Amino acid sequence: MSPPFDLLVIGDANPDVVLGPVPHRLAFGQREQLVGRAGLVLGGSAAIMACGAARLGLRVAFAGRVGDDPAGAFVRAALAGRGVDVTALVTDPRLPTPLTAILTTDDGDRAILTALGCLAATGPADVPEALLASVRHVHAASFFLMPHLARSLHQVFAAARSFGASTSLDTNDDPHQQWDRELLDPVLAVTDTLLPNAAEARALAGEAELLDAAAALARRGPLVVVKNGAEGAVAHDGVRPPVRAAAVPVEPLDTVGAGDSFDAGFITATLRGLDTGAALAVAAACGSLSTRGHGGTATQPTWDEAGAVISHQEVSS
Repeated sequence: MSPPFDLLVIGDANPDVVLGPVPHRLAFGQREQLVGRAGLVLGGSAAIMACGAARLGLRVAFAGRVGDDPAGAFVRAALAGRGVDVTALVTDPRLPTPLTAILTTDDGDRAILTALGCLAATGPADVPEALLASVRHVHAASFFLMPHLARSLHQVFAAARSFGASTSLDTNDDPHQQWDRELLDPVLAVTDTLLPNAAEARALAGEAELLDAAAALARRGPLVVVKNGAEGAVAHDGVRPPVRAAAVPVEPLDTVGAGDSFDAGFITATLRGLDTGAALAVAAACGSLSTRGHGGTATQPTWDEAGAVISHQEVSS
C-alpha cells in the first residue's frame, strides 16, 4: 500500500507583495515613486515548491506556520486551492504571518524584504511524526529563516529516513551571510539532495568556482543540484563527473520563485524514477516555464507541459 502523500514540504509560506520595476537606488525622504506593476501573490520558497510539485501531479502536504490574521487565511486558501494539503499548517495564536516585499528591476535583479513573524517560531513540533511516516519524500526550504527548526532539522530528516523517506533541502539565502557550517553539517549528513542556486552554493562551500563548490558540498553528504539561471543547472555527487542541463529559452516576465519550481521539478522527476540527467532537464524546464507569468505559482507547468518542452528542445538540437 502506497503512502498517503508523495511529498511533505516544510518551511515558509507567506504573501508576497511584488513591486516593480524599481530603480536600483530608491529615493527616500518621503518621495512618492511610481512603478509599472504590483501584485499580491503566494510566496515563500517552501510554499511555491509545494504548489509546483502538486501541479506536476504529486500528492503534497505542507507543514509550517501562519498567523491568525487575514494574511494567514490568504496563504492557507492559496495552498489548498492549488491542491496542497494544509492539515499540518499551524495557526500561531500570538505571532503574525510572515510577509515579504519583493522589489524587481528591469534587468531581472530583485531586493527581498521579509518580516519573519511566526516563521522564526516554526519548530520540530510543527512537523507531525505521522506525516513523516506517511510520505515518500520530505523537502525543507528557507533553512536560515527558521533558526528554531534549523537546530533540529537533522532530527526531523533522520526520522523521515527511518520511515523510508528520502530528503532534500533548499537553504535559500542567509540574511546574516554567516552560512553556519556547524548548524548545517548535521543536516547535510541526512540530506539526499541539496538544491542551492549558484551564489548560495559558493557561499555554503566557501569556494569561488561553481564546480569546486558543488563538489565540496557533495563530499559533505548530499547530491548537490545547483541552479544557475540562464546557464542552466549542474548536479554533482562528489565522485563522478558533473551532470549538466541547459536552461529552456523563454522571455521571462517574473523570475520570482523560479528556483522553487526547479526544485519541484527535480524532486518530482526523481520520485517518478528518472535518473539525475533526466530529472535535471525536467527541473530546468519547470524553472524556466514558471517565469512566463507574474508571481511564483501562476505559470508553473504540468508534467506534460514540461515534457513537451524537453522533447521540443531535443528535436531542435
